[in-house]
Amino acid sequence: MTHAQIVEELLAFLALDDADEAAFGTMALRLFAYQFEHNAAYRRVAMQRGRTPRTVRSWQAIPAVPIAAFKELTLSCRPPEEAERVFMTSGTTRAGVRGACYHPTMAVWERSMTRTFRHRFMGGDARLPMAILFPDAAAMPNSSLAHYLAVAVREFGAADSRHLVDGSGLDVDGLVTMLETAAAAGRPLALLGASFSFVHAMDALAERGCRVALPEGSRILDTGGFKGQSRTMEADAFYDRLSATFGVPRRRCINMYGMTELSSQFYDDGNESCPSVKSGPHWVRTRVIDPLSGAEMPVGTPGVLVHHDLAHFNNVSAILTEDAGVAVAGGFLLLGRADGAEAKGCSMAVAEFLAAAQG
Repeated sequence: MTHAQIVEELLAFLALDDADEAAFGTMALRLFAYQFEHNAAYRRVAMQRGRTPRTVRSWQAIPAVPIAAFKELTLSCRPPEEAERVFMTSGTTRAGVRGACYHPTMAVWERSMTRTFRHRFMGGDARLPMAILFPDAAAMPNSSLAHYLAVAVREFGAADSRHLVDGSGLDVDGLVTMLETAAAAGRPLALLGASFSFVHAMDALAERGCRVALPEGSRILDTGGFKGQSRTMEADAFYDRLSATFGVPRRRCINMYGMTELSSQFYDDGNESCPSVKSGPHWVRTRVIDPLSGAEMPVGTPGVLVHHDLAHFNNVSAILTEDAGVAVAGGFLLLGRADGAEAKGCSMAVAEFLAAAQG
C-alpha cells in the first residue's frame, strides 16, 4: 500500500459519522500492514514478538510502542526529510531529551483535529473570538500544541482572536481588554491554552483585583498540565478558580488531553466533577493494561493507557503511554503519571522495545 493510498483511505475514514468495532478493526489492521512494511524499526520489534500482518487478527494485538522510544529512534514510514512538519516533545521528562514525530502531510492530522474540536469544544458555534494563552506557531514551530491552537484560530476563531503570550510573557493588558470587551458586548469568548498559562493569568488578574463574568456561551480549554512552569494545583481547586475568575461554569471548562506522539486529542464534557471522563473520536481506541504482562485490566481497575490512533499513520498508531488511567463507561479517567510498579513496567517495556528495535 502506498503513502497516497493510506492517506486517501484515512481521510475517508475520518469523514465518517462513526465507526463500529468491525470497521475500526479493519482499518487498524490495514494501517498496521502499512507501518510494518514501511517503518523498519517498528517492523523489527513486531517480528521479534511474532506479530506480523499474517498473524495479527485483531487491533488489540497490534504491538504498541512505548512513548519513550520516540526519544531514541526514528519511527517514520516516510523519510524524515520529506516531512511537511516535525513535532517534538517538550523534553520535560528526561533532562531535555526530545522525541520527534514526522508528518509528511498535515491533511490527516488537521482533519482529525478539526472534526473533533468542532464537536467537542465549539458545539453549535461556527466561530468565536479566541484568547490564546500560548505562543504562536511561528515562535514554536515544532510544538504540536502551538499548531493545534493555530488551527483552532484559523478554522474557528473570529477575526479579533489573539495570541496573548510571546517571548516577553503574558500580555495581561491585552487579556484584560479582551475580557472587558466581551463582557461589555455580551459576546461569548473562548480562552484556550496550557494549564500553566491559566495559573499565571489568574495570578496576574488577582493582583489587579480583576474578575469578570463572561457572557453565557463563553468557554475555556486547558491542556498539558503544569510541567514545572507554574505551581501545581489540584484539579478541583484549579477549576473552581477558573470559574470564579472568568465567570465560566465548570461544565464549560473543558480539558483536552493530547500528546506529541499522537495525531488526535481526547476531551471531557466539562469539569463539574474531577477526574473527568475523557474520550476520543471514532478513529481512536484506548485500552488500560498491566505494563508488565501486557494484559488488559478489567473495567474500573487502574493500569497504564495504550492509545490506538489511526490518524497517527506515518509513525506508529499504537502507543504505550506513561499515564495511569482506568476504563469507565464512556471512556477513561486520567489518573496522572504512572508510578511504582506501573512505572517500573513502563521502563521495562521501553528497554525491551529498544533492544528489539536496535538488534
